[in-house]
Amino acid sequence: MSFYESVFIVRQDVSLNDIDKIVDDFGKIIKDNNGTVVKKEYWGLRNLAYKIGNHKKGHYYLLGLDTNPNTIKELERKMKLNENIIRFLTINVDSISNEPSPILKNQNTENTPVIDVTVN
Repeated sequence: MSFYESVFIVRQDVSLNDIDKIVDDFGKIIKDNNGTVVKKEYWGLRNLAYKIGNHKKGHYYLLGLDTNPNTIKELERKMKLNENIIRFLTINVDSISNEPSPILKNQNTENTPVIDVTVN
């Protein structure tokens, strides 16, 4: 078994309940092929770097997976067939961290108030 990280972007008009169903379907594919979903992270609704079709925003989601390459091929095939997914990328990694990704760390610090400690 190998470790993979898969990031996919779902259309902005899809509800969070539907996104959860999509993620559950992907998790079922992994589990049916003797793999495990190690990590799930919802990164939120974010602006796209460039317009894809008519979409300017998308829901970003990260899955950390421990599975075999054939399962990844099946997962990517399902992602291609799903009309709600705009883009996806799956890469092979050495390990999957238990800590939040840098994207989530930045989101948490953006909401905290900034205190100016400079002395005039």
